[in-house]
Amino acid sequence: MVLAQRVAETPSSREAAISSSLLYPFIIFAGALQALGAAMNGQLNKSLVNPWLASIVSFVPVVAVLVILFAVQMKTLPSGNNVAAMPWWAPLGGITGAVAVFAGLLFIQRIGAGPFNGLTIAANLIASIAIDQFGIANVPQHPINALRVVGAILMVAGVSLIARF
Repeated sequence: MVLAQRVAETPSSREAAISSSLLYPFIIFAGALQALGAAMNGQLNKSLVNPWLASIVSFVPVVAVLVILFAVQMKTLPSGNNVAAMPWWAPLGGITGAVAVFAGLLFIQRIGAGPFNGLTIAANLIASIAIDQFGIANVPQHPINALRVVGAILMVAGVSLIARF
């Protein structure tokens, strides 16, 4: 399987916490949780009325869980050289997630979970193809090809059907 070959080729095999057999089921589970999380955040915004407050309330449990996991998991800390070599933009990845959460807070109640998540996933997929093609953010390059383009077109068509009906 092509996906399994990519997993073996990527640096993620270094001290992988999740075995290859659990990798894809975990990603699918995480994707399903994202859909549920967007719906939960929409309700949070509806209840709290203020999207900025709802965003903060949404992130507080995330930070708490990460602090606990950081304290419990025995992982080495980065050296000064590691931090100095880090690209300036690397810590900004969380902001991209915050934008997605904020969009869900504002719009999921208006357009529904299916269209919102479909648009989010389609945009994510199309952007991912470009990221792979050009090696953006130091991602290993995976050239675009006709099948990837067809897949993206089918994704957009599917989202259009979900949003329309």
